[in-house]
Amino acid sequence: MILLVALALAASQAAAPPDTGVTAFVDVTVIPMDTERLVPGQTVLVRDGRITAIGRSGAVQVPRGARRIEARGKFLLPGLAEMHAHVPGGNASNADIARVLLLYTANGITTIRGMLGHPRHLELRAALARGDVLGPRLITAGPSLNGNSVPDGATAQRLVAEQKAAGYDFLKIHPGIGRSTFDSLAAAAVQLGMRLAGHVPLDVTLDGALRHHFWTIDHLDGYAEALAAGNVPTPAPASEFFGGNLTPWFDTTRIDDLVRRTVAAGVAQVPTEILFENLAANASIDLLRARPEHRYVSAKTLDQWATQTESIVEGLGPDALGRLVAMRRRLIKAMQDGGVLLVLGSDAPQIWNVPGFSMHRELESLVAAGLTPYQALRTGTTNVATLLGEPAPAGTVAVGARADMVLLDANPLEDVSRTRAIAGVMLAGRWWPSAELARRLDAGP
Repeated sequence: MILLVALALAASQAAAPPDTGVTAFVDVTVIPMDTERLVPGQTVLVRDGRITAIGRSGAVQVPRGARRIEARGKFLLPGLAEMHAHVPGGNASNADIARVLLLYTANGITTIRGMLGHPRHLELRAALARGDVLGPRLITAGPSLNGNSVPDGATAQRLVAEQKAAGYDFLKIHPGIGRSTFDSLAAAAVQLGMRLAGHVPLDVTLDGALRHHFWTIDHLDGYAEALAAGNVPTPAPASEFFGGNLTPWFDTTRIDDLVRRTVAAGVAQVPTEILFENLAANASIDLLRARPEHRYVSAKTLDQWATQTESIVEGLGPDALGRLVAMRRRLIKAMQDGGVLLVLGSDAPQIWNVPGFSMHRELESLVAAGLTPYQALRTGTTNVATLLGEPAPAGTVAVGARADMVLLDANPLEDVSRTRAIAGVMLAGRWWPSAELARRLDAGP
């Protein structure tokens, strides 16, 4: 199996940059992300995949033979994480897997959490950890647990045990699981030390998700229904597109209480806000298609996204989508202010979300909701370390931290869109100049 994975992604590994032992970023401005600050004029040394020294340029000696990256006027930031990613599985081609991993890497994404697992992802996770494959560190769910795959409590207990034994990192929850079945699933998860993440099945409700202490709720799933509960006329319409059809009955005075209960339950949130902003932007399909990153997407996929967009907009209407986004922005800001752990994720590749590129758009969506650029950047750096239970200095640029970093040509604390201005990416101590990553992307699968 190891050989198969190596062969599968050989194209992405061709002519990998040599490991010279030590890399030095010279005269760089460090954005440590431990607090909101810039530290200019620094030399940062990396050896064996870790940051080994940081200090004023001239005071830190660069070893003879080290790779020097002259970085005056540039900014060194911890690598970002995409915590609602999708990696091809099943019958996906080797080239498709390699390309998705390359798209994440080229955009400064150094950790991804795969939200729809497949057995081949277990070997891929190991290959990435060894550095045999070019791509971010991978945290992977098992195969989907949903109303079809989990029809009863006995099946739930068996599947949780199987995914634990297989070595998956957590359990991905999809819609359709009944409440009593979910109670059995959650009990088995607690017993075996498996975390729950993803959607909130309608029968479970947000209250149930908080009671069972989801690791993360993704898409803010369940909150729209909670805001409308008790207000919807009889017979109640079925919830559609994350409660988008329930907007006439939202009671936003409930937001503060929902935030308080979310904090008390210790449940983190992965809003994937750009997924909703894409649809409510009132942009024409032609303008969406014309985004520059869509040159990396097949015409067939773009056609599918256009059809999905037209169906959702036609079903809900632009006014309802606008109200849904306004509520979600208000909820995200209240969560930030109230102490909920917000974690970066965009749900790529879903509608108009190209892996890696959509993370920059997600950061902009968080700022549009009221977060500062620094707060938005924390959702993809230090907040991720907190979610994963990693001790300091994980998620920062500091001595001892894993050398996952992105070098930028502009300061993202002034304008978060500057995370796009990538000069290069370091993955576990291996340096990839942006020109080389772009060349590989442009070469195609």
